[in-house]
Amino acid sequence: MILNINTENSKDLIHKLNDTPILPHFRLASLDITNLYTNIPVTETQTIFANIMKQNLVDPQTQHELMSWYETITKHNYFAYNTKVMIQKEGPAMGASSSGLIAEMFLQHTEHLHMARLSTKHKIINYFRHIDDILLIFDPSQSSIQAILADFNTLHPNLQFTAETEENNAINYLDITIHRTPSSWKTAIYRKPMYTDTIIPYMSNHPSQHKYAAVRFLYNRLHTQPTTRIIPARRKHHPQQQLLSNTTT
Repeated sequence: MILNINTENSKDLIHKLNDTPILPHFRLASLDITNLYTNIPVTETQTIFANIMKQNLVDPQTQHELMSWYETITKHNYFAYNTKVMIQKEGPAMGASSSGLIAEMFLQHTEHLHMARLSTKHKIINYFRHIDDILLIFDPSQSSIQAILADFNTLHPNLQFTAETEENNAINYLDITIHRTPSSWKTAIYRKPMYTDTIIPYMSNHPSQHKYAAVRFLYNRLHTQPTTRIIPARRKHHPQQQLLSNTTT
């Protein structure tokens, strides 16, 4: 049996991977939840939310206020489309800061109900989830990704998953590529094929703090995200080239 692990970001995932055992026959796979936010059952999640507050002994007045907040943000989702004002009937509002919290309550509740059983049945070595992206490490001698996917697609009528498996002992997840070796996990920065290296040009009429934020992000990731030894020289050169190509000097 494993514990569900929610990952904050790719840096957090790398640290957790280092604590995950590895055997040569283990395999990597990723699952993606299709159209997560519009498929969150808001009425069911409201009951889950109420139970969470009761279990944590939240005082009645606060419970009442939070439930009023929940009803307001889930039942009054108006938006304009093609000159018409419409109301969203399914799921929390797209783009609202509260939607991530609502989705997380529902997903964690679903995982709490089912992941112990699924991990035992399919011999899942470890399970990581960041919002709607899931990374699995499993033993292919005990199960297959097809069987795992079939069971995940029965967890809830609103949840449907798609799956990808590793190729050449590697898989892309979030913004990293995870390489599986016989004795360890190796990681490198992953950039999608359509990645353009474009950031706000230095000479553009944008606030300077926006431009510097992009620079800080590039170098912060370079120095805080541990990766495979053969990668750093290439990575160190990349931010410099990216800044030069955007005339950020």
